[in-house]
Amino acid sequence: MPILCFIHGAGCTAEVFAAQRAAFPDALVLTLPGHTIAGSPDSIGAFADAVGAELDARGATDVVLCGSSMGGAIALELALRKLPPVRGVVLIGSGARLRVAPAIFEAIERDFPAAARMLAGYFFAEPSQALIDAAVATMLAVGAEQTTRDFHACNAFDVTERLGEIAVPLLALVGDRDVMMPPKFSQFVADRVSGAEVRILEGAGHLAMLEAPDAANEALRSFVTHL
Repeated sequence: MPILCFIHGAGCTAEVFAAQRAAFPDALVLTLPGHTIAGSPDSIGAFADAVGAELDARGATDVVLCGSSMGGAIALELALRKLPPVRGVVLIGSGARLRVAPAIFEAIERDFPAAARMLAGYFFAEPSQALIDAAVATMLAVGAEQTTRDFHACNAFDVTERLGEIAVPLLALVGDRDVMMPPKFSQFVADRVSGAEVRILEGAGHLAMLEAPDAANEALRSFVTHL
């Protein structure tokens, strides 16, 4: 059975996949360079290079890339490179184009702690104080410089014209209350990738794997089982 490889999004770390790490103990749960570990990638291509190198170093031969938001862009980039280890792709609150509002860059430059709290509020459908505090702490640990690089990488990403080239199974998971990447973006990808499917997770926002972990894990398990 393929191994799941989880790739986090902008301003985050592997900690966003705590529920998936527990449910899939054999999974690879990566923290990207620049996100509390050495490095300063500034493009989706550079992040994809780093993930590809990590897969090589671990001798991974059969993986399903599961990317949240920016991590989904990285997964799509690797799928388009047609790397032999990539057996499938799961997008979580992601899409083929990840535009970032200028106001977000302005907010980060003006007052990063305040911007981190604002962004954390966008991550969840019904954020508890614990979820907000954890998200803010993670972004502060990643820092303003890398978070800004992350969002510039997202803003430059656009593979809308290349989706038909993806030749592996694809599942798009999205929260029904995701305000950052609403379900229409997942459906756009699924409509253009042969055999792709969308699963909408009720009551969840952008970080659906945190807000609806049981539903997300069930969908992941079903997808991998049927590859």
